[in-house]
Amino acid sequence: MVFSSERTKPNNVALVIGGGVAGVQAALDMAECGVKVHLIEMSPAIGGKMAQLDKTFPTNDCAMCILAPKLVEAARHRNIELHTGSRLVGLEGEAGNFKAKVEASPRYVDLAKCTACGDCASVCPVKVTDAFDEGLGERKAIYIPYPQAVPRAYAIDAKSCRRCGACAKKCGPKAIDLDEEGKISEIGADSIIISSGFRLFDPSQKEEFGFGRYDNVLTRMQFERMLSASGPTGGEILRPSDSKHPEKIAFLQCVGSRDKEHDYCSSFCCMFATKEAILIKEHLPAAQAKIFLSDMRAFGKGFEAYYRRAKDNYGVEYIRSRISGLKENPITKGLTIQYVADGGEVALEEFDMVILSVGGEPSKSLTALSHDWGIKLDSHGFCKTEKFSPLETSRDGVYVCGSFIEPMDIPDSVIGASGAAAYAMERMALKERVKPAAYPTERDVASEEPRIGVFICHCGSNIAGVVDVKEVARRAKELPFVAHSQTLLYACSEDSLEAIKERIGEHSLNRIVVSSCTPRTHEPLFTETLRAAHLNPYLFEMANIRDQCSWVHSKEPEKATEKAFELTKMAIGRAAKLEPLMKVSSPLNRRALVIGGGLAGMTAAHSLAEQGIEVDLVEKEAELGGNLRFIRHTLEGDDPKAHLGQVIKRILASEFITVHLNSKPVKNSGFVGNFTTKIETPSGPKLIEHGVAIMAVGASTYRGDEYLQGAHSAVVNQFELEETLAERPQLIKDGMNIVMIQCVGPKDKSYCSRLCCCSAVKNALKIKEINPKANVFVLYKDIRTFGAREAYYTEARRRGVTFIRFDDGTKPKLEATEGGVRVTVLDPILKREVEILADLIALSTATVPNEDMAELSTIFKLPLSEDGFFLEAHIKLRPVDFASEGFYLCGLAHYPKFIEESQAQAKAAVARALGVLKKDSLELGGMVARVDQDRCMACLTCVRVCPYSAPSLEPGGKVQIIEAKCQGCGTCAAECPGRAISLGHYLDDQIMASITALFARGSC
Repeated sequence: MVFSSERTKPNNVALVIGGGVAGVQAALDMAECGVKVHLIEMSPAIGGKMAQLDKTFPTNDCAMCILAPKLVEAARHRNIELHTGSRLVGLEGEAGNFKAKVEASPRYVDLAKCTACGDCASVCPVKVTDAFDEGLGERKAIYIPYPQAVPRAYAIDAKSCRRCGACAKKCGPKAIDLDEEGKISEIGADSIIISSGFRLFDPSQKEEFGFGRYDNVLTRMQFERMLSASGPTGGEILRPSDSKHPEKIAFLQCVGSRDKEHDYCSSFCCMFATKEAILIKEHLPAAQAKIFLSDMRAFGKGFEAYYRRAKDNYGVEYIRSRISGLKENPITKGLTIQYVADGGEVALEEFDMVILSVGGEPSKSLTALSHDWGIKLDSHGFCKTEKFSPLETSRDGVYVCGSFIEPMDIPDSVIGASGAAAYAMERMALKERVKPAAYPTERDVASEEPRIGVFICHCGSNIAGVVDVKEVARRAKELPFVAHSQTLLYACSEDSLEAIKERIGEHSLNRIVVSSCTPRTHEPLFTETLRAAHLNPYLFEMANIRDQCSWVHSKEPEKATEKAFELTKMAIGRAAKLEPLMKVSSPLNRRALVIGGGLAGMTAAHSLAEQGIEVDLVEKEAELGGNLRFIRHTLEGDDPKAHLGQVIKRILASEFITVHLNSKPVKNSGFVGNFTTKIETPSGPKLIEHGVAIMAVGASTYRGDEYLQGAHSAVVNQFELEETLAERPQLIKDGMNIVMIQCVGPKDKSYCSRLCCCSAVKNALKIKEINPKANVFVLYKDIRTFGAREAYYTEARRRGVTFIRFDDGTKPKLEATEGGVRVTVLDPILKREVEILADLIALSTATVPNEDMAELSTIFKLPLSEDGFFLEAHIKLRPVDFASEGFYLCGLAHYPKFIEESQAQAKAAVARALGVLKKDSLELGGMVARVDQDRCMACLTCVRVCPYSAPSLEPGGKVQIIEAKCQGCGTCAAECPGRAISLGHYLDDQIMASITALFARGSC
């Protein structure tokens, strides 16, 4: 082991432990603000568990397609240093001056020399089980963890290597050193973020399920690798016992969750199984998929609609039965499950495969070290955090995000990552402005004839499984102006991007075409590659042969191949006409506007102020606090009112925050870095100039007429019950019957409000605390106490709270009587109606968007979801950004969420906003519209149709385009009757060249 005497000194330096999606996001957010980040990852590549996934719910996006750009961005970022194969072994010092000892295991391969050619692996005699494929496949002792791995370089598994030296002899670049030693270095850091993730429960501990004994019993992650195009079966669903397509597949939920050893819900398992069941029906339409579960926990944004789509559109069956075991048929290798069917009878059914939905557990390696680092853990072994400081550990200056807090889905991990980054940057109080990245001088290609490089992506079998990519590349080489054409296994991988850069130099290419997946996520990767290769980024064109060919023509490979060639040919034709476009620097306003003075808005405003950013906080009501004013106690026993008082006190005391009460925005104009918003205040209208805006406008509680709402004094909502329990607990008497009814909301509501089940459990426990002899009945569809909240559901049952399930066809019926309210509900276990004479009815009413959301959407031109909440740019990886630059969202305006979640998202919005506010200047222009003044008739058509208010009538009577506002949508150019407007990068001759190429036979 080599010990390094050098160490970095703390000076806006952060250490991030864990290179999964959360760690990468935290690192990128801080790096964009000028922080030097050391990203520590134990494995040879970053990416974490998300890199193993095939698709993500609820959009069925390709996981690697959305993750890969972030991994490459992190590897390329000038402020991020990757430490793969490394782990934190010691931590001393204090916030602002930590000394971290990082141990790097020997990789035996020089990252700087390795070209990932594969020659070494081809001669390696050792094959071992591939952990990345969850034991379903094999790899060599020298290997790349997965095809799109970052860094894209080989590593040697020291445990399985025979030290024969065959790989070193074969390696042309001499990148292999079998005598390499590990080393320990000391890194100084101001702040530390732990994003170590989780490990999956080992189902072999549950012998009743036969994992490891029965061939056709797999874990959900094994099945995920089977579904993946880069997995051991190339994306084909095959029974391990005989490699045949299964006809019946069962999913068993809560394996390693919601039991005596794991009194918590792993949160993502229900939707994980739903996604995989949908994918089964897409791969094998005739196959049956059945999911055995206790409760369906579809609590996230878009989850409920996804769950309903699985049932209604795909025929996925959900059976409410917790399976205690299964048996294998030794002849057919089928798996027999016994369960209670919906009719009450005991059923025996044989399945071809069984998928165990295993839960998440805390990382053992990190758990063991946490005590030495002074970081407290909860009873389950996850990191202990507090309700009102959800991303802070017990050690000052050390923050946490992702599934080290508790098992959580990708967007929650990403939100927590950005939130932790904001906490860390508050500690640093960054003062320096971030200078733009330096790029090599661009080649002047104006006088050169087009020399086009064409690169066709395999994407594993995701594209090449349908499209003959080699044939497309061969035919493309014959087209005019094409100087080079080749295929790439994964065009977005680090080594492929480097290959593109090398080919540009080798063949003097001056325009690039990539045929792969969607430009929506991947185009920036390729344009950055062009910039690094001395080319203008607008000399790039992309053809989407995944979404538009392999996906939609999966059963017609010949037609898919022909269409892929036609799309590539069109891209080549257009590329020949592309011209360089330039951007210019523009100053920016470093003031922020926060709309909404609830907990999320105040948290965001205070965090910005801690960074020295001036904030205007606009609240429509006469006081700050929002919905937190009506919460009297939390499920965990905290006092929200006391915390609210402290937050308001900090807000009013801050010299950086200006509060506007009884105020609302009425008009917005401008662009990122330079917005102007008009607000109406009691003293008259005011104009606020700001660089970014955070929408934290909260939400409301549904009030309708169902279940005698507003018609009977005994019927209240959970907020009103909570107030009674706090102010008039003496009203809760012995023998009193209190009925709670869940899922009360508008008829057209298609989402879960997330908060209602926990509110019911919270108030039920409080009732039992006040008077144990009171009778509490909770009538529900599913109890969605996800995460650590499951323990409170367990406790409620232990204390005698009665839970009775109903569905949409058997909703409770209420009838007013002299003695109270008679509640009638069908008990699914007893198979008969139960009558309860209730003294009090508490309705768990939905959280719904505020009435003014539609108006705010119009004022700021920000989209809403189908349910009326603000719509984020990307549900998984950009959950706090709007598609419009400079706007961010948090709290209930995004979707119903708990106190700690609202605070975390508010911090996340701040981290994203700082990425703009900390810049030295903004780059504007490029692909924007321009007006030909000689042709402009000032008809103002463009002014009327532009959704971004970019065209403006100037004093001279002509229209000008404000470049910073223009989003390059082309609406104005399409509508201009005088054809006076052109859109950069989409000029008429460029579009016509694409069309001409389509109809040309064999040439452009």
